[in-house]
Amino acid sequence: TWCWLWLWSPSCSSRRWQALVVILCLLKLSSVSGQARYSIPEEQAEGSFVGNIARDLGLDVARLISGKARIITKGSRQYVDLNQDKGTLVIKERIDREELCGKTTPCSFSFEVILENPIQLYRVTVEVIDINDNSPSFPKDEINLKIAENAASGTRFSLESADDPDVGINDIQKYTLKPSDNFKLEVQSQPDGGRFIEMVLQTPLDREKEETHTLVLIASDGGEPHRSGTVRIHITVLDANDNAPVCSQPVYKADVKENSPEGTVVTAVSATDADKGVNGEVTFSIAHVAKEAKQLFAVNVKTGEIKVTGKLDFEKSKTYQLNVQASDHGGFTDTCKVIVQVIDENDNIPTIQLMSFSNSISEDSPPGTTIAVVNVDDEDSDGNGIVKCSINSDVPFKIESSLTGYYTIVTDNFLDRESVPDYNITITVSDQGSPPLTSSKNINVKVSDVNDNPPKFSQSEYSKTVPENNSPGFSVFTLSASDADWGQNARVSYFLEEKEINGLAVSSLVSVNSENGVVHAVRSLDYEQIKWFDFNVTARDAGSPPLSSVATVRIIVQDQNDNPPQVLYPVQTGGSMVAEMVPRSADVGYLVTKVVAVDVDSGQNAWLSYKLQKATDRALFEVGSQNGEIRTIRQVSDKDAVKQRLSVIVEDNGQPSRSATVIVNVAVADSFPEVLSEFSDFPHDKEYNDNLTFYLVLALAVVSFLFITCLVVIISVKMYRWRQSRILYHSNLPVIPYYPPRYSDTLGTTGTLQHVYNYEVCRTTDSRKSDMKYMQPMSQSLVSVDGDGTDAQQLEKQLSGNCSQMSTLVSDKLIPCFSLL
Repeated sequence: TWCWLWLWSPSCSSRRWQALVVILCLLKLSSVSGQARYSIPEEQAEGSFVGNIARDLGLDVARLISGKARIITKGSRQYVDLNQDKGTLVIKERIDREELCGKTTPCSFSFEVILENPIQLYRVTVEVIDINDNSPSFPKDEINLKIAENAASGTRFSLESADDPDVGINDIQKYTLKPSDNFKLEVQSQPDGGRFIEMVLQTPLDREKEETHTLVLIASDGGEPHRSGTVRIHITVLDANDNAPVCSQPVYKADVKENSPEGTVVTAVSATDADKGVNGEVTFSIAHVAKEAKQLFAVNVKTGEIKVTGKLDFEKSKTYQLNVQASDHGGFTDTCKVIVQVIDENDNIPTIQLMSFSNSISEDSPPGTTIAVVNVDDEDSDGNGIVKCSINSDVPFKIESSLTGYYTIVTDNFLDRESVPDYNITITVSDQGSPPLTSSKNINVKVSDVNDNPPKFSQSEYSKTVPENNSPGFSVFTLSASDADWGQNARVSYFLEEKEINGLAVSSLVSVNSENGVVHAVRSLDYEQIKWFDFNVTARDAGSPPLSSVATVRIIVQDQNDNPPQVLYPVQTGGSMVAEMVPRSADVGYLVTKVVAVDVDSGQNAWLSYKLQKATDRALFEVGSQNGEIRTIRQVSDKDAVKQRLSVIVEDNGQPSRSATVIVNVAVADSFPEVLSEFSDFPHDKEYNDNLTFYLVLALAVVSFLFITCLVVIISVKMYRWRQSRILYHSNLPVIPYYPPRYSDTLGTTGTLQHVYNYEVCRTTDSRKSDMKYMQPMSQSLVSVDGDGTDAQQLEKQLSGNCSQMSTLVSDKLIPCFSLL
């Protein structure tokens, strides 16, 4: 606009200056990217076509639709609308160029087209072309003048000019005065684009010939069709007043600051009249000026002092020209031109307007992501209107300039919602006035969460002790994992990783609540079966994709005293009386026997103690509390009974303790006959002994039969295979049966009989795969007396014989099994 004003200004008479102004304007326009410019006549009907914005900006119609293209205007009225479907601009409401721009040329208005995703901003300028829709008009329909008859030729009378809201060729082009017998018309152009009209007396007037004159002043424009306006001038010829007032100087210049209070004196004009008396009195008035100027300034009628009567605004008008008319009572006048220059003050605070704003941004947004577009403006001029926009430095954002007056706020770094969930951005804009004016606007940007943090356990390994024999469903303890994310991304679920523990699935031992992480025991745990086990628990969030972490849990089963001691020796028999033999010559401390017991519990629950609960003669025997050894505590005498019955109790150290009782029969004698005769009155079970003998004979016969059958089968199979394939399986090592040595009592000669152990030896044809199984011990020091008095030694000899060998054919290998007593 500044460029066009200079280009059309009459004061720019030099073509060199005009060329320089045009070059500067072109350079100014070329610095703005993304612009479109259109020209339309005023008074167009609604819906009229303005231009194809999509084609002119190089955009697809689909881009306008997807980017939600819209028009942004600064004022309250929007003259142009955007048709997204066609990519065109159309008239939204009737445009009156005179209402929009007044006399300013060229007349244009600008708006911005903004698109989102990504944000793009374009400036569009529409120039409104004037049409000749207004006729020139004068402020009054009639002008009354009083002119002295002795007015000299060349006397000038100023007239009010006509006004035409149109501009250019449609504005007033000429004035015509009819008739022109006594007067001629002179028109002078003013710096503000107006015209100063004076009527010049050519032929002196003669009141006696003609007392009044009526003239017509016609103002015509150059539009098509031509329009014109008229005013009638009524001239009354007065009697002689020879001198007219004369201004002290033809042009007055004054400066006044905008926003000066009412009553501020701008300047004072003066004029002199050579006449005397009433004809020499001069009065002042402001005439022939625009309506705005009349509302802002007033002149003192007598003193000519000009004061401010309204609010001056530099942004509305920078200069005013006042035509102060000096008049005497005889009708003579002179015009004093007063040019008032308004000085700009920094009275407008810069404004900030959010054009586009996203109040939420994902924390994984890359640097350079746009979150807001702002428009800043300052209506002041020069340095007072130059603004600087900035944001606070304690946020990971920066502000960049895009188009003139537009700034873009973008991310300057990576964001982390877990560190800072939201940011308060203060947009500050300040001008370069003195003092500078500043305004600010606060916006809040929330950082939306993404699933970038896995759940975390407080520790990678957990250990918990659980007492055995717990009830099913027992709550062991609670696992807890925290997730720094938010919402669904921080919702943690717990899962048990399946594995096998001693052949059992871990899910059959424990379970984990997926919601709260509580670990429950599914079944009752037995320390004697599982002393400890570990498993993994996975904590997984509900993000997409989900993230997880693993913790190892070790469950230690705590032993409880739930098993009583078990007596291994002496073995309690049901059908015969078994006794330990003690010679009468035994010394003090003689080892009678040893009570052997075990407890499958552990720790102090398996610490066993022995004590003599009941005895035939408590003064003869004692039991070692720690080792269970039964020894004599005095010399055996002939008076001691042959039959001695001891009751030994075995207790563990648990809380509460458990115990087992074993009966030990002791025979105090020097020979077996003595023992047999003494023990003959014990209760006998003849039927039991008879059945035992029968079963022994039957077992021997069955074993012999099976052995012979196996030999026949083996030979038959070998012969058959040799004939069919002639391929035999040969072992690298020969079959060497192994017979373990007889077991000897490591306690030395203590007077008890030797012990015999059963072994079962199994060998394949490949001796490297042989196995030996330890079997139950049996005592040879037992004395058994049957009901009908069979010799014990004969029975013992019978039992100590070798068992028959039995062979079994398994698959294609012969497995000899030897049973030794």
